[in-house]
Amino acid sequence: MGKIVTNEREAAQELRACVERANNVVFFGGAGVSTASGIPDFRSPDGLYSQRFAYPPETMLSHTFYETHTSEFFDFYRTRMIALDAKPCKAHTKLAELEAQGKVSAVVTQNIDGLHQIAGSRRVWELHGSVHRNICRRCGAVYSAEWVLGTTGVPVCEKCGGQVKPDVVLYEEGLDERVIQGAIRSIASADLLIIGGTSLVVYPAAGLVNYFSGNEVVICNLQPTPQDTSADLVLACNIAKAFDW
Repeated sequence: MGKIVTNEREAAQELRACVERANNVVFFGGAGVSTASGIPDFRSPDGLYSQRFAYPPETMLSHTFYETHTSEFFDFYRTRMIALDAKPCKAHTKLAELEAQGKVSAVVTQNIDGLHQIAGSRRVWELHGSVHRNICRRCGAVYSAEWVLGTTGVPVCEKCGGQVKPDVVLYEEGLDERVIQGAIRSIASADLLIIGGTSLVVYPAAGLVNYFSGNEVVICNLQPTPQDTSADLVLACNIAKAFDW
């Protein structure tokens, strides 16, 4: 295991130094990046898994539940999965800034909130899709998250009357092969991989970091991850603070 840093100011200094000596940085992020923007995650003490619902969240976010309890799925989706009031945190904005400078070549994210794009990142591989794309299953028309929030019950296409489904990867569904391959190419070409805000326990997404063969791996997460022992630098602190430089 490499160096472990818990002090936020020191973490920011260490991360900045890693980025400055790298040529091609890729960021692989999870829910912790969104929680820094006030969006609840799943597994923390205040996350969705610890709250009481009629069904467990992982059940309500499954393909089977979507097909068999569609109206209830959308009730949960509208109230718990769409967070249009959330704003990008310092991690989002710094990554976008570094991309504009030519340092960061891609962001690979497990999040579905679109905050990386809102912050200005252009090359973002969304492993689990996005709430900002909701697609008619019949004609392929695309609707925004705002449009979905303005509907009730099961949303139907204004063009053909077909059912509109969020472009998010539900439990029991596979990841988009084009997105997977794009993420793999980005990770494999990087010389610095920053892994942030993820427990690295959700597969197959977490397995993509194994395609990295560059110089340095930095992990920034409040809790330990299974990959900490193989990282060059572990920042055990709030990710927004680590990117505050």
